[in-house]
Amino acid sequence: MVELLLLAPEGAVESVTDALIDELGALSASVEDADADTDAERALFGEPGLPAPSGGWQRSRIVALFDDEQTATEAATLLLAQDWASDVALVAMRPVQEQDWVRLTQSQFSPVEISNGFWIVPSWHEVPAGAQRVIRLDPGLAFGTGTHPTTRMCLRWTARQAPALAARWTRVLDYGCGSGILAIGAALHGATRIDAVDIDPAAVESTRANAAANGVSLNAGLPDLASGRYPLVYANILATPLKLLAPLLSGHVAPGGHLVLAGILERQTDELKAAYAPWLTLDVADRDDGWVLMTGEMA
Repeated sequence: MVELLLLAPEGAVESVTDALIDELGALSASVEDADADTDAERALFGEPGLPAPSGGWQRSRIVALFDDEQTATEAATLLLAQDWASDVALVAMRPVQEQDWVRLTQSQFSPVEISNGFWIVPSWHEVPAGAQRVIRLDPGLAFGTGTHPTTRMCLRWTARQAPALAARWTRVLDYGCGSGILAIGAALHGATRIDAVDIDPAAVESTRANAAANGVSLNAGLPDLASGRYPLVYANILATPLKLLAPLLSGHVAPGGHLVLAGILERQTDELKAAYAPWLTLDVADRDDGWVLMTGEMA
């Protein structure tokens, strides 16, 4: 197999991917932010009550997979000859080694120890000896497998605080639940009446499936499911939506309750403190590989 790597402006992405799949024989086409991991990186998100998100990135990297080099070459030649593709650039054409993709994917996900006795374990692995609390979770479409620092920090906070606070976690909100991993982790540490919400219906379904696989009871749905105040609110998203959501998230935290925020880079801590200052004081509770966990207690 051979893959084409193309660079395209936002306005051309849909036309390029449609042509690759529908007319030029591509087996697949994926679109990524060409400016990812740089200062120009731009998150795409949408939340209730906010303006509709942009349809794409200013510059996108498109990776198209083909059966063979001849098909890929012909596709690139025909594509770049189109008048509407004048701003599209061919970056590379390269062979893709045949692999057992299932085995390769599984090899990239090993059990993750969050704290002493608390593990995340893919279904194809044995539970480690000494594990007392285990989240069974396989990688899927929704964010949250336990390998990212933001997820680990949220789960570590849960494990550390549970001995003193779990009795008060009689309602929990996981806002932007992804795979549901934070909600499941809270349940395993004694939380009850958990609402897990996300703007992505696929994430909602993933959360329901993962909760069932772990024997956990929770309510999963779109953001309008969240109602009232909760003694514990999680939001592991990104700094920009967290700032925009400050009134909404703060409004869901019960007096004496805790707000746990992640998806924040170290350089963004002051921005988050300022955004939430009208409601509560945020402090850095944990650090991991350039990311921070920020928490606050509602007066």
